[in-house]
Amino acid sequence: MVIDSFNEKETYQLGYDLGKKANKKDIFCLLGDLGVGKTVFTQGFADGLQIEEPICSPTFTIVQEYQSGRMPFYHFDVYRIADVEEMDEIGYEDYFYGEGVCLIEWANLIEEILPENYTVIKIEKELEKGFDYRKITVGEANLV
Repeated sequence: MVIDSFNEKETYQLGYDLGKKANKKDIFCLLGDLGVGKTVFTQGFADGLQIEEPICSPTFTIVQEYQSGRMPFYHFDVYRIADVEEMDEIGYEDYFYGEGVCLIEWANLIEEILPENYTVIKIEKELEKGFDYRKITVGEANLV
């Protein structure tokens, strides 16, 4: 599925809609260059999960846990992962196979440890369609 987003509000809304539909044990892999709107999408996603805490990128902590919503939300940013073994050190399996939902930014960097089933959200700029335009592709694992 390809969605055209012409502003941050639409990107946020797509995140919200997917968060509202998310179930326990779902894994969402969020891909996109720096500055494409991954944080805006994630804020909408968390709102859809009824998370009331402020959402920020966990770049330096790898994972940020939120417990205040309708289920636990585990927000990963693996951009700075040097080796997949770092994911073992934080106990990624407890998150991936636990009772919450995971959203993983830069998931392509840890593709070898991702479970068989997950949803990919890929956000891309297309400047010829406008500075704020984003092409957002939502699909199965083969997009990573």
